[in-house]
Amino acid sequence: MNIHPTGTWAEVRAALSGPFLRVRDAFSADKPFPVGLRFSAQALEDLRDLGARAELKDLLGRERLLAVTVNGFPYGPFHGTRVKEDVYRPDWREPERLRYTCELADLMAEIAPEGEIVSLSTVPGCFRDLAEGQEDLIADNLLKAAAHLVALERRTGVTVALAIEPEPACMLETIAETVSFFCDRLFGSAGITRLSELAKLDLDQAKAALPRHLGLCYDVCHAAVEFENPEESITLLRDAGIPVHKLQLSAALRIPVVSPETRKALENFSEPVYLHQVIGQRESGLYRALDLPDALGRGADADGEEWRVHFHVPIFLKDLGAFESTRDFLEDILALHRTSPISRHLEVETYTWDVLPERLRTDSMEMAIVRELSWVADQLQS
Repeated sequence: MNIHPTGTWAEVRAALSGPFLRVRDAFSADKPFPVGLRFSAQALEDLRDLGARAELKDLLGRERLLAVTVNGFPYGPFHGTRVKEDVYRPDWREPERLRYTCELADLMAEIAPEGEIVSLSTVPGCFRDLAEGQEDLIADNLLKAAAHLVALERRTGVTVALAIEPEPACMLETIAETVSFFCDRLFGSAGITRLSELAKLDLDQAKAALPRHLGLCYDVCHAAVEFENPEESITLLRDAGIPVHKLQLSAALRIPVVSPETRKALENFSEPVYLHQVIGQRESGLYRALDLPDALGRGADADGEEWRVHFHVPIFLKDLGAFESTRDFLEDILALHRTSPISRHLEVETYTWDVLPERLRTDSMEMAIVRELSWVADQLQS
């Protein structure tokens, strides 16, 4: 749903009643259709109205739309205005992020299919520039969220799992950093003791509850931009006992060799709405730029490097003209999933449709989504 402008309940309803159904009919015929929902803070406030809430539940049931996962990362407007680094605010240093996440979990417990485990993706702590000295506060707020989810499960029977989504330029950026944070501050003895106190559980119950309610949203685009190794990153998470509650299937831009020609072509992807972090590989190691204009500003100094750019592109495309996508990385992840499932929820997430260069928008948005889903289905059956 974060592909669509869904800042209010009226916009959510329009998306569910229109483009969602066209994708469902083209891809899933008469079968129940799982959907990735998104409710901004404003939409969530609109849905405090009991009539609106009843209308949402009726619409989902009538149209066979299964509310199994929700994107709780963007809090405010996500289309048609500057988002950039504001997408992380409020972050996990702030009480409002905790409040919003708990209210979102309450709504999902109400509209999810019976017996479903719901995944709720969220901000990876905060923007990296704001993270110094904030790790303990952020961990405690995440544990407070977990305690809320324990109580929610006890009350409703629905399990909601908070899925933290590592991203370039954030406090939790790489898989190694994320594993360290989980082991040191969430899943270790201090985290177990704190959840035990917050949720009124004994230590064994708290230890078991933590991975049930806290884990990762592994965004494949983000991992590829970070030059992660697909197999090693998944193994690192498994060895640490950190579940992947949601696997976001996405691809980034890959420029194998930066040159004057590729720098010129990349100007078409430099746009004012979203943050497009760049990580480059050179002989001395990795280079990081906060946004594409910053990287392009290096000019000829960047020539010869390999760049990965955080710009979600349709996953059915490999060749993008002057450069390519990181679809090979995605294929490796799906091959690993075929062998040993990584996550219960696989979600295609190419939210940048509105800002893609025109030449890449050869289909309607709905048909592009159908092509992406069909490509994934083919990969899973290979």
